[in-house]
Amino acid sequence: MKNPREARAILRRLETQHPNADTELAYRNPFELLVATILSAQTTDQRVNLVTPALFAGFPDAPAMAKAMPSELETLVKATGFFRAKSRSLLAMAQALVDHHGGHVPSSMEALVELPGVGRKTANVVLGHAFKVPGLPVDRHVLRVANRIGLARSDSPEVVEQQLGKLLPPERWTLTSDTLILHGRRVCKPRPLCDRCVVRKECDFFQSGGLTRPAHRRGTKRPIAARRRNPARRA
Repeated sequence: MKNPREARAILRRLETQHPNADTELAYRNPFELLVATILSAQTTDQRVNLVTPALFAGFPDAPAMAKAMPSELETLVKATGFFRAKSRSLLAMAQALVDHHGGHVPSSMEALVELPGVGRKTANVVLGHAFKVPGLPVDRHVLRVANRIGLARSDSPEVVEQQLGKLLPPERWTLTSDTLILHGRRVCKPRPLCDRCVVRKECDFFQSGGLTRPAHRRGTKRPIAARRRNPARRA
């Protein structure tokens, strides 16, 4: 793994490739960001952004959403996939906010992860972007990019969050996550575009020749595929 000095130098270079990195989810307040992040599991932020305007027009806050019929939410969020499970999570989350937090989104990790459908990744997104509390969301992009470069060594999002957190000061956590996410979406994809990467010379994956491996039936080579996440896990 890279040491803190190496990691910070790498991340500074990545920030030049993805300047002003931020979440691509559209939101106006903590509640909207929480809902959008729950919906973003196993789909794109762009698709979520197409769905949320109508959703928030009908259910603008937790008290309104807590009174929704499940079928109403299912219809509105169907395009994001896993719409029945997501609708149940949204309804239960809104009811928990009303019952335990006066209808407001709490600003602590401990309280957020107690909400239905909310795991550490979602909580960190809300903390870092809506409340400006240091948070380091680790999604599939962060997991892939951090391991390939050598910033982390684990398949566990929680472990990678801890490893990255030790390399960086808390005030850098949210920007680091946003930068790694954008790099994973645009460059370090499951089929990586290494020729476009500004840190390939420092990347363990690239330098070890891990870009390709022999195909099973032919002598050609193919890119290593990314691991798939279980969509049933809380985000």
